Amino acid sequence: MRVAFGRFTFDTETRELLDAGARVHLSPKAFDLLALLLDRRPTVVSKREIHDHVWQDTFVGEANLSVVIAEIRQVLGDDSRQASFVRTVHRVGYAFSGPAQTLAAVRPETRTEERLCWLVRNDHAFPLAAGENVVGRDPRCDVWVEASGVSRRHACVDVGTDKTTIADLESSNGTFVAGERIAEPRILADGDVVELGAATLTFRAWSDERSARTERVVRAPRDG
Repeated sequence: MRVAFGRFTFDTETRELLDAGARVHLSPKAFDLLALLLDRRPTVVSKREIHDHVWQDTFVGEANLSVVIAEIRQVLGDDSRQASFVRTVHRVGYAFSGPAQTLAAVRPETRTEERLCWLVRNDHAFPLAAGENVVGRDPRCDVWVEASGVSRRHACVDVGTDKTTIADLESSNGTFVAGERIAEPRILADGDVVELGAATLTFRAWSDERSARTERVVRAPRDG
């Protein structure tokens, strides 16, 4: 889905929100919620449906929804009292109310190779979006890690087209990769162990190129 509204372009294929052509940051939850509202526009989406879609089987309070809505409005420069894009329907839910136009999808040959990355903790995978992903104890972070010794905004993982790096955000207890405390941005490799306070996460990376290499099987010639 590619939708243009105001000076913004929203693209679910590339998971990007562009402001006059420049990419702006939205947390994964905020991106998923905005995608839902745009897809259902101008229908009102109930709070229950939003929770089921964005948080799925995870129990969260209504305050989490308010935080994500506030993030979307801040990025869009929207005013809750005179909403141009996100309209509140009290006691019911939210709706996308501004004029919007569906755009044609980007042709496949214009896309770069897809790079898929995750941080994994206790068998739970946190997908990383292209660009900066803030990791910390604040629920508004892209990767929410609730553990002792983790700062509210602890570290930042930057996913680029050819490499992924991690940097410490002046956290109280530091960021460790492979047991070594980092003082400057460090490139992450698939399988690297990242330690934030008492939390241990594993970085995993995948790409179309790597998948193709893995699928190739070299067979030994048969005798005779």
